[in-house]
Amino acid sequence: MVDLLIYLAATIAGVAFLLALWRFMAGPTAADRIIAFDSLTIVSITGIALAALAEGRGIYLDVALVYALLSFLGVIVVARYIERGF
Repeated sequence: MVDLLIYLAATIAGVAFLLALWRFMAGPTAADRIIAFDSLTIVSITGIALAALAEGRGIYLDVALVYALLSFLGVIVVARYIERGF
């Protein structure tokens, strides 16, 4: 039962990833692309956490945490850059 729920969550995360990727590619403004990029990283972190759960390897959670911190810093840097203008 748990494996079924993990696969269901992974499927939903995959659909969310594809929708965010579409918004990233089609976003007419830079703000749309930044939000889509942040969504992509959040869904990727979810995928890493689901992989850790499915494999029973806690080390993957450390990878997800580092990725989340780097993603947060990257979005802040890009937002500051856009705030000041191109």
